[in-house]
Amino acid sequence: MHAEIIAVGTEILLGQIVNTNSAFLADKLADLGVNVFYQTVVGDNESRMLETIEIASKRNDLVILSGGLGPTEDDLTKQMVAKFLNEKLVENKDAMLKIENHFAQTGRKMTENNKLQALYIEGSVPIKNHAGMAVGDFYKGAACDFLLLPGPPNELKTMFNKEVEELLKQTYNLNSHLESKVLRFFGIGESKLVTELEDIINAQTNPTIAPYAKTNEVTLRITASATEGKSAEKLIGEMETNVLNRVGNYFYGYGDDNSLQNVVVTELIKNNLSISAAESLTAGLFQSTLAEVAGVSKVYPGGFVTYANAVKSDVLGIPTETIKKHGVVSESIAKQMAIQTQDKMKTDIAISFTGVAGPDELEGQKAGTVWIGLAFKDNPVVAKQFHFAGNRETIRQRSVLSGLKWIFDEINE
Repeated sequence: MHAEIIAVGTEILLGQIVNTNSAFLADKLADLGVNVFYQTVVGDNESRMLETIEIASKRNDLVILSGGLGPTEDDLTKQMVAKFLNEKLVENKDAMLKIENHFAQTGRKMTENNKLQALYIEGSVPIKNHAGMAVGDFYKGAACDFLLLPGPPNELKTMFNKEVEELLKQTYNLNSHLESKVLRFFGIGESKLVTELEDIINAQTNPTIAPYAKTNEVTLRITASATEGKSAEKLIGEMETNVLNRVGNYFYGYGDDNSLQNVVVTELIKNNLSISAAESLTAGLFQSTLAEVAGVSKVYPGGFVTYANAVKSDVLGIPTETIKKHGVVSESIAKQMAIQTQDKMKTDIAISFTGVAGPDELEGQKAGTVWIGLAFKDNPVVAKQFHFAGNRETIRQRSVLSGLKWIFDEINE
């Protein structure tokens, strides 16, 4: 079945509040197997609300409206839906009693407009509000059904979880089981990822795959529908194998709330590998990023920030003549920084960063030119050159993430 979510409120259109309700509802409906092809925002205006309701009713089985159930003049949702359906508003006695008790307990006088919160559309199912006073509403129509939910997120979420979810399951016989899995990739853009998977995307039915561009990375959500969980998991597993056969070199982990640094620290702890770093252009950003992960102290004793050439010589022991000969933005210095750090910190892994963050050139090399050195256990020290685009902060961030991905790849080689 198809549903549309309409968020009601001029304050949303003006950017005064963030519309989190639609995201919550879309996620919940997806879990139930309900397709959401449209999300709309409309202000507190009678004619525009009626127009929006009419359009949504013609292209959906279910129209869900959030907001506008309160007691103020601009709370028009149930009035406009009732007008569209040519139905009356009637009082829900339980809701009215709750409102009256609230004002009695707080010692405040109840104004006439508060009674609006107890009204619902005649012929519909009133929905109990466990976290507020405005009653919800579910109306079964001839061509389209309507679900009216309160605007405050706590009220809406509580009402949906405690009342609406089961109501929708029973009404529409929603017994399909939906599972999803999020794969995370670094080092490949969304357009390149889509190109590599184009034939799979074009042929998708069940499961489906959806790429999302994130800051400095891309995620891919695989979603499968089945009558029970194990069948859905099997479908996802088969699709995951096909995807990783194409773009597995860029893959690093799973989940909506995961990160490259979290995965790397987890791998370091699991493999009992210690790490240290020496940073020039990143000025401590790599080590700060590691420190975002709880438990990193098990594998990270410390490191160095050697921004100036003199510090590279005085702290790391790199000869001044070597820096002058090769230049600070060079393979040689990146290797020296890594190997000297590994030696001084006595860690299994040491990584180094040197380069040009910009905006100006350095040693005749353009902004975005970066060398990363890696001393990995007893292997010979290696350095790689990268060329990043963007401003200073983007170049520094990309440098750090590239270093993390390199470490991840070495551990899992």
